Amino acid sequence: MSAINDLISQIQDESLRDRIQNEVNKMAKQKKFGLVFEEHLPECTPLYDVPVKRGSLAVLKGGDINNKYIVGSIVNGIAKCMNKVTEEVEEIPLENLVTVAEFGEPIYPYLKPIDSICNAPDSDLWHTLIEADNYHALQLLEYLYAGKVDCIYIDPPYNTGAKDWKYNNDYVDGNDQYRHSKWLSMMQKRLKIAKKLLNPKDSVLIVTIDEKEYLHLGCLLEEMFSEARMQMVTSVINPKGNRRDNEFSRCEEYIFIVYLGNACITSNGSNMLKESNDEAEQEDKSVRLRALLRQASNHGKRTDRPNLFYPLLFDKESGKFVGHGRVPNIDENKDDYIPPKGTVAMWPIGSNGTELTWNLQPETLMEKHRQHFLSFGKWDGEKRTGYYLSEGQEENFKNGLYNVVGHDDDGAYIIELKSTDDRDVRPFTIWNKKSHSASEYGTSLLNIIFGGRIFSFPKSVYAVQDTVRFFVANKPNALIIDFFAGSGTTLHAVNLLNAEDGGNRRCIMVTNNEVSADEAKVLSDSGYHPGDEEWEKLGIAHYVTWPRTVCSIKGENIKGEPLKGNYIGSDIPMSDGFKANAAFFKLGFLDKTSVALGRQFKEMLPTLWMKAGAYGPCPAIGENDDPDMLILPDNKMAILAEECSFPKFEAEVLKYPEIKTVFIVTDSESGYREMIKGFDGIETFQLYRDYLDNFRINTGRN
Repeated sequence: MSAINDLISQIQDESLRDRIQNEVNKMAKQKKFGLVFEEHLPECTPLYDVPVKRGSLAVLKGGDINNKYIVGSIVNGIAKCMNKVTEEVEEIPLENLVTVAEFGEPIYPYLKPIDSICNAPDSDLWHTLIEADNYHALQLLEYLYAGKVDCIYIDPPYNTGAKDWKYNNDYVDGNDQYRHSKWLSMMQKRLKIAKKLLNPKDSVLIVTIDEKEYLHLGCLLEEMFSEARMQMVTSVINPKGNRRDNEFSRCEEYIFIVYLGNACITSNGSNMLKESNDEAEQEDKSVRLRALLRQASNHGKRTDRPNLFYPLLFDKESGKFVGHGRVPNIDENKDDYIPPKGTVAMWPIGSNGTELTWNLQPETLMEKHRQHFLSFGKWDGEKRTGYYLSEGQEENFKNGLYNVVGHDDDGAYIIELKSTDDRDVRPFTIWNKKSHSASEYGTSLLNIIFGGRIFSFPKSVYAVQDTVRFFVANKPNALIIDFFAGSGTTLHAVNLLNAEDGGNRRCIMVTNNEVSADEAKVLSDSGYHPGDEEWEKLGIAHYVTWPRTVCSIKGENIKGEPLKGNYIGSDIPMSDGFKANAAFFKLGFLDKTSVALGRQFKEMLPTLWMKAGAYGPCPAIGENDDPDMLILPDNKMAILAEECSFPKFEAEVLKYPEIKTVFIVTDSESGYREMIKGFDGIETFQLYRDYLDNFRINTGRN
């Protein structure tokens, strides 16, 4: 298209040029630019909480999720079902079916409390773990936190071909010719929502990946975040290397960083090429100055640069530098030069007697001397060795990277590098820190917590901590989301960061409850299916992510024994745990036909609690409670369910200055605006009588 536009610009007739340009612009809108890949059918969603009824769309438990049935009559636990594709009718036991929702078909989520850990009862810091398909969780999070997230850190499946992720409920392996486009389809839908969550004025998206998809991911991010700045970091996570047959061993992965708005890094005093916290490594603070004598191999002969051949003058008694002599003509013999009385002349002469040159013009040399940037070695009675600060070193000096520790006899500064703790070090885009080793500080750490419990390829907690720290070090109340939570390293890292600097950062993690391909086969052979208790308890959320969260906060292993060792770099004992709290929810789905607002306070409370900031323990009420209002000062929130109770509700809310968020249930826009007039300084939200419309997802809007 660019060539066509160039040709159009050459059309002399302005009217014709504009007409053609307009037509071309119309055509361009129909053409897809950037990363092109095959779109795949969006994922279907099993709704294990929604009962199978007449008219339901259902699939066989453990079967192909795309092989759908429309449920007809149900008699004595047997459903008469019509295959949606073949239209064949089958009789299937009800217990073998699960309700599903197709993309674009509204579903109604709620957060079902599973467990919680409270290790800081006086703290408002509550993290959350949500067990869910992250696409649906993201849609709910969009309602809760659109534009409010400071940092999203994700470690998505790398699509290695080793059945490490699912698309439409089926593992994708290396033989799938569409595995790259399936992966891109999966990522695109999730990144669209992630972008809506991020604060456009100052936030970052961080995505880790290996060589299998980094090119595709980079193009996708460039296309989706065209207004943002982007960098890629290479991080060594396996110093021993991962052996590849007939190929180079891989030791690294890549980190894409998307900077939105004014986002920038905060220096941590390390260039990230070494483990700065390793006490065994002694920091070299010396500043290597540039030699004044130019070498012959660097066009340093007198004949190359005759204007740089001149004598330096030193006091004959003390050896102190006093100035320089004139530049002799090219045909003059240096021995004919007579230095001023009481001085010794030193010429740029090589060790073999070759006439060389200095690196500086006489005027520049004296300016260096005036600025105390010209230094000489010891006086041997005849000569001294000269050194000076290069232009780059002068810039470092001005920027405060050097400490002045004294002056020599000639007045020159004696300098050294500031400690990495004291200087603004700009990290490199290659990270090679021992603490980022996934085996040493990922797998080994999980072994300390779980013993023999296995999780493939966990991140080093220090690698995640360092990465996130660059962007939230100056944001002690940052909100951080990881919707590919895996083993739960991100929350662990955020807690460690908070413990080190006193922050109150909050982390929301989302993970599904998948079992590995091998475990799934064993369970299937034993007659179990997804949704069964025996299956679900071995899923990642219940088996790894949540237990790790609890153990790290309590400072105990899975057996209740104190964790051994300290966190490196801070010397915080692992057994101390963290002064933090966390709640574990499962994203469930409600049957719309059975829902009425007045009977759903129990289901809606966790969602409203999160939207209000997740202060204090998540509130709960009895199954049959039907309150007109809820005043919850410990949670800094209040909910009005019945408009007629507003006068009492307003009076109660105003009694508690700690209440920050108010929810009012009403279908009347004007009534809502009238009721909120008295709530200055309080964030208010309208909920409709059919509250499900507030939280409805999967509508195809994303």
